[in-house]
Formats: sequence, C-alpha cells, structure tokens
Amino acid sequence: MTDLEVIRTLKEYFEGLFPKTCSNCGRSFPTLRAYIQTTTPLWPPVLYDLEMESEPNADPIGAFAMANCHCGSTLALSSTQLPPHQSHRFLAWIRAEMARRGLPPSEFLGGIRNEIRRQALGDPVL
Repeated sequence: MTDLEVIRTLKEYFEGLFPKTCSNCGRSFPTLRAYIQTTTPLWPPVLYDLEMESEPNADPIGAFAMANCHCGSTLALSSTQLPPHQSHRFLAWIRAEMARRGLPPSEFLGGIRNEIRRQALGDPVL
C-alpha cells in the first residue's frame, strides 16, 4: 500500500458517509467538502485498534475524527463501517509506516486527516 492508495480509499469512504446532519442544530452537510468547509477539526483522529495488542481484532473498532459544528456540537466521522479485511490492511500499514517514519499515532493520523481534507477541498496533493 502507498500513502496515495490509503488516502484515496479513505476519502472515497468518507464521501460515502454524506449527507450528514448535526443532531443538535439540524445543519445539513450534503458532502464531505461542505462538512470540511463548515466544521472545525478537534484533536488528532483516534484509532482505537492501535491501542490493542498486535493480533488484529476480528471486528475492528475503527478510527474516529471529531469536528465541531458551528453550533458547538461535536460531530464524528468514523471508519467503523469499513470491511474488517480492509481495516486490518490499513492498520498493518499504519503500524509499519509509523515505525518506519518514527511518528507517534497522533501525528501520523493527523497527517492522514489533513491530506484527506486537502484533497476533499480540491487542493493539490502535497
């Protein structure tokens, strides 16, 4: 797997989660792009499966990326609906790349989120 393959696959997956609506204020986010343009990201994404032992969980928990709606409510995008075999491939790739690059999970996962955001907004790939 390459960075570009992972980013492309995750971006397509997240695009499929829309439309989305804030349960607090009812604001609608018709696309991933609209969501990114009108929410504020919070904290680095969290991948709970990284915290677990090296044996892959048969039913991966997935990753969560939080953002605030303009009303202040926290929204989450989750990878919990990815097929387990795909989650396992991503997890193995993430572990290997974090070790190879010497990056902690927060920095590595934050970089993935930032690149997905850039691409969703139509910015050139860095």
